[in-house]
Amino acid sequence: MELNRTALVTGASRGIGRATAELLAQNGFNVVVHYNENKTTAEKVVQSLKMQGYAAMAVGADLCSEVEIVEMVKAGEAYFGKIDVLVNNAGIAAQKLFTDITAQEWDEMFDVHVRGNFLCSRAVLPGMIARGYGKIVNVSSIWGTVGASCEVHYSAAKAAIIGMTKALAKEVAPSGIFVNCVAPGVIETDMISHLDEKTKTELAADTPLGRLGTPEDVAQAILFFASTRSDFITGQVLLADGGFAG
Repeated sequence: MELNRTALVTGASRGIGRATAELLAQNGFNVVVHYNENKTTAEKVVQSLKMQGYAAMAVGADLCSEVEIVEMVKAGEAYFGKIDVLVNNAGIAAQKLFTDITAQEWDEMFDVHVRGNFLCSRAVLPGMIARGYGKIVNVSSIWGTVGASCEVHYSAAKAAIIGMTKALAKEVAPSGIFVNCVAPGVIETDMISHLDEKTKTELAADTPLGRLGTPEDVAQAILFFASTRSDFITGQVLLADGGFAG
């Protein structure tokens, strides 16, 4: 159990973020549940956790806004005293032919995934460095490692997160900060809700384990990197993909 440690999970009102917030709480973490637009859903997550005896709070922030990110981190630190773990999970997805992607859509993809990760990480690092310990867990994607047709902007942004993970891990390791990355495969979340059942069945068949992943599958990988069990591991990318990417 990770007692008296606090984790900030971005995009935690649903999907992988929610599963991660719940699992971290069950393992002794205080949890800051971040949301952008889904305030009601995030507050329900917090209410559910509190009813189970866990410590949690909800904080809203647009991850494209530096000011709002700084205020979010300040709110978490004020409520719990510190933030020991940051899970950069929030993201968006889109499928589009490369030639149809607009410059605005390209910038938005990188703003949420790359700039958002950068700003959140930069906001929590001073406190972590001052205490000589901290964990940053970035959520990328298998498409950031192998690429996906009709998702070039998404794949490129997720690949950038992997590069950021490896570089930042080396920079902050002397300060006792660990930076790792989880790259999920095809996971049953709202991000694939647009797919028909035939496509989902085909994707499951293409996965060596024979099924799609669940948010809880990915949350387990994130918990490992967030916990003290990974205290000699940094700069790594763990594929939680059922063997999809080989």
